[in-house]
Amino acid sequence: MEKLLTHINFPEDLKKLHLDELPKLAQELREFIIDIVSTKEGHLGASLGVVELTIALHYVFDTPEDKLIWDVGHQAYGHKILTGRKTIFDTNRQLDGVSGFPKRNESDYDDFGTGHSSTAISAILGMAMASKLRGQPNKHHIAVVGDASIASGMAFEGLNHLGVTDVNALVVLNDNAIGIDPSVGALKKYLTNVKAGTAKDENIFECLNLNYTGPIDGHDVKALVHELERLKRINGPKLLHIITTKGKGLKKAEEDQVVYHAPGKFDKVTGERLKKDEKIQPPKYQDVFGHTIVELAEKNKNIVGITPAMPSGSSLKFMMDKMPERAFDVGIAEQHAVTLAAGMATQGLVPFCNIYSTFLQRAYDQVIHDVALQNLPVVFCLDRAGLVGQDGPTHHGVFDIAFLRCIPNLIIFAPMNEMELRNIMYTAQLGLASPIAIRYPRGRGATIDWKNNFESIKIGSARCLKQGLKIAILTIGHIGNEIIELIEKLDRPEIVGHYDMRFAKPLDKSALRTIFKKYDYIFTIEDGTKIGGFGSAVLEFANEEGFSKPVKIFGVPDQFVEQGTIPETHELAGIDFDTIHSNIQSTLNQCD
Repeated sequence: MEKLLTHINFPEDLKKLHLDELPKLAQELREFIIDIVSTKEGHLGASLGVVELTIALHYVFDTPEDKLIWDVGHQAYGHKILTGRKTIFDTNRQLDGVSGFPKRNESDYDDFGTGHSSTAISAILGMAMASKLRGQPNKHHIAVVGDASIASGMAFEGLNHLGVTDVNALVVLNDNAIGIDPSVGALKKYLTNVKAGTAKDENIFECLNLNYTGPIDGHDVKALVHELERLKRINGPKLLHIITTKGKGLKKAEEDQVVYHAPGKFDKVTGERLKKDEKIQPPKYQDVFGHTIVELAEKNKNIVGITPAMPSGSSLKFMMDKMPERAFDVGIAEQHAVTLAAGMATQGLVPFCNIYSTFLQRAYDQVIHDVALQNLPVVFCLDRAGLVGQDGPTHHGVFDIAFLRCIPNLIIFAPMNEMELRNIMYTAQLGLASPIAIRYPRGRGATIDWKNNFESIKIGSARCLKQGLKIAILTIGHIGNEIIELIEKLDRPEIVGHYDMRFAKPLDKSALRTIFKKYDYIFTIEDGTKIGGFGSAVLEFANEEGFSKPVKIFGVPDQFVEQGTIPETHELAGIDFDTIHSNIQSTLNQCD
């Protein structure tokens, strides 16, 4: 029997189906997602959980005329498949392929880019207010808020404003009690009580002046259609509370929702994850952080760990399991995480605040006002720094050096390997007079034997890895490991010196003076943005000191780098092995 999905490419095709056919379509759409993601990888559980909702929304509303925003955007795979991207969905998250998140320039149906969470209510309210100003009172505006993003401060800011307007906007609360890790906090407990029928008489959303409906079964597509049709006829701000299961339709994904958020490749029938190469490899930086903070905290009772909803991804989970009273998941609340750490630091604790690089962007004022201005020794561990690959421009952590370097009192360090990460963590907990940001990449490091005895690192000190004669290469962070190999493949490697600068701030000015006096050509290499980054800091130093040696900066250019594998994104940014090698070799050929 031919599948219904075969004939559905856009929502107008979907609307031709009878209501009774929608459950069958939901099954087919779920199978389609599983079939693609099992081999191409990507975010799985979130999109499986909203299959029925996706169908119902496009069945009832007139998208893209009516506006629909998905928050967080990794729920939107089904949405993409039903809105013209079915035949190319196998390119999901690949170079020049479909983005893993809604993206405005990809489709008219993607009304707002949502790689980070909790932005949809504010954005949909802005669209609804625009429609009202333009005399379009019957236009509908829907924000699907799921995977714990309702608990973020920004979501509450949006709800607070929405409740005092009369715009035609619907918030669909996709309540599945989990983000990437299980949801936390008082709101989660409140929603649990609502589902159990034991909540207090006053409904929090009704108190915010929203027309509340629910909770209803988010996997009953017919019930969803009926309820959405009813809400379509009601003007003003509304909230529909639905209950879903993340990973719905794949048993393994339902049973292990954390792992199957983004499981990698798996057997589409059994759900079993496919085993990767078992050869001995260096550990992930994340795991080194997780094991090291536990090791340090066992001896230093003042150490605490904080993460905004990323305990598994950051590996703070290791500390949460062993020392639950000293490790805190605060939910999707980066601003709160930073200021919480600041408060702890005032009382003599040593807070390690672990935040993905791009998520720290959401707490910039708190870093300046609450931490750096008061010179509080918070230890920021910036995970996923640099180009992260297939999650693309919403998740590339390339701006951190630039946006942190201009902040007084703040130290910035990038370890070249796992041992350096351990040593700077050890140094930080001994007691610093200022806050420090430690940035490290996603994925594996460079050293298999990484459990070294701790050594203190002098703040602002560089390392000479190799002496040279004419050319000096200055690197910062993990990318320095690739430069070691690159130098060996040059025609005259003895001409080239290599320095691991380690600190973007404060710079090792003594080492830089020696370098500028000794070498004729200087190359700086980083996996962050050129503008305002480490290379810029070296140029500023050279100008201040009166050095006129040529400095060539390799870093991410003034553009957003698209998705792809790590090597592909490095090539897009011009910091790939071949590009750097050819540039240095060309300069080397000019040397006597």
